[in-house]
Amino acid sequence: MAFCKLSVEAVASNTVSVDNIFINNYLPYAPDECVKVYLYGLYKCQDASSLDNTLENFANELNMKEEDVETCFYYWQEQGLVQILEVIPFEVRYLPITNVLTHTKKYNVKKYGTFNTQAQEILSGRMITPKEYEEYYYIIDELHMEKEALLMIIKYCVDTKKSENINYAYITTVAKDFVNKGIKTAKQVEEYLCQLEGLHEGIEMVFKTLKSKKMPTLTERATYKMWKDELGFDDSVILYVAKKLKRPSFEFLDVQLKKYHSMKLMKVEEIENYESEKKASLEIAKKITSNLGLYYENLEPVVDNYIFKWFNIGFSIPMLEQISNYCFKTNVRTLDGMDNVLAKFNKLGIISEQSLNEYFNSVLAVDKKIKQILEKIGLSRNVNQFDRDKFKVWTDAWALPEDVIDYACTLALGKEQPMQYLSTILSSYHDKGIKTVNEAKSANISQQKPNTKKFNNERDYTREEMNALFQSIEEIEV
Repeated sequence: MAFCKLSVEAVASNTVSVDNIFINNYLPYAPDECVKVYLYGLYKCQDASSLDNTLENFANELNMKEEDVETCFYYWQEQGLVQILEVIPFEVRYLPITNVLTHTKKYNVKKYGTFNTQAQEILSGRMITPKEYEEYYYIIDELHMEKEALLMIIKYCVDTKKSENINYAYITTVAKDFVNKGIKTAKQVEEYLCQLEGLHEGIEMVFKTLKSKKMPTLTERATYKMWKDELGFDDSVILYVAKKLKRPSFEFLDVQLKKYHSMKLMKVEEIENYESEKKASLEIAKKITSNLGLYYENLEPVVDNYIFKWFNIGFSIPMLEQISNYCFKTNVRTLDGMDNVLAKFNKLGIISEQSLNEYFNSVLAVDKKIKQILEKIGLSRNVNQFDRDKFKVWTDAWALPEDVIDYACTLALGKEQPMQYLSTILSSYHDKGIKTVNEAKSANISQQKPNTKKFNNERDYTREEMNALFQSIEEIEV
């Protein structure tokens, strides 16, 4: 998920230009690094859905540390220009400058005298501003967190960050996260923090495996706890996935573990098998897209949306390759088109190489019969779809015997438009209920020239053969 994105209001304005209010009222007074981060983040918001729109890439592109980028965004949150939605993965929403809001409620400062003193002692590296105090008061009064609970959170944030100068936006984000978890009393905070501390050794191993020298934040510890308690992963699985990441980071590890959990892959062996199958699937995806005349720079969506689905139905790799070739020759040249063809094969019960070949042979056998009819009436052209439709009507809908059709061919031979003439004769047989050659001979059907346009088809037979293979399945609704 991209960590920089525009708010709904900003998107509606359809602009990412720099507001004059920012230039006049904010830019002259902001630290240089913060200005750089804000402007570059505004630029990145234009492509919020890009996979590269991550905190790690953002920091690398600006030649900054991730922690410093976070600090800059906390600064802009204090100014009311952005909103930090998530800490892990770090996610920022840009707000319209004209919509900057502040708390208008007036708090009784005397009520918080002891709290103010204790909070300042914890954050001894800097002075707490009136605005910061108001944020704390809001959490206590409006979100109903105990003062002692908030002080414990402030202390824990300082300890995990190893800094008495920690930004208050981080503290309030963590505190609100606790509130969302239903943790509001000092006792609840103490119990939760004890649980996190019990996971200290495990999360340190995760950071070591990720080759990160950062101290785990409170939110990262909570995320690690969620992997174990809610998702149910063992440390062996977490460390295995961390080791296999192509781009090692805590955020990507979280995404990968959630993906495996959604796929019910909970053991190392299951993940290994999946990744092995995925590698083979990427190869077949490359082959199939090439057969269809397609090119994808990233084949993983093809594997996830098509290949795994086809494998689960029961189609083999040779069968998929064969059908992709046939699809190309019959102008089915998209993955959705091939998916539709396979769905129809599945409905016919054709999910093995043997059944596919048997089906193809049966369809081609019909074309062979039609070809013989064409020769009997003096036509040397290839079989076309018009011929197939007519033959299906004669044999299936009208149930005319082959010897009756053969007799009618003798009447059509030599006529200017023999195929249309043959169709007219057979239609008359059907209307009169004629089912034998003797009945046909006795009927004395008028042999007038049909008033139809001449149909001609000069396509290559191989192409026609391919059309024959798929014609019957095109008539089946999935």
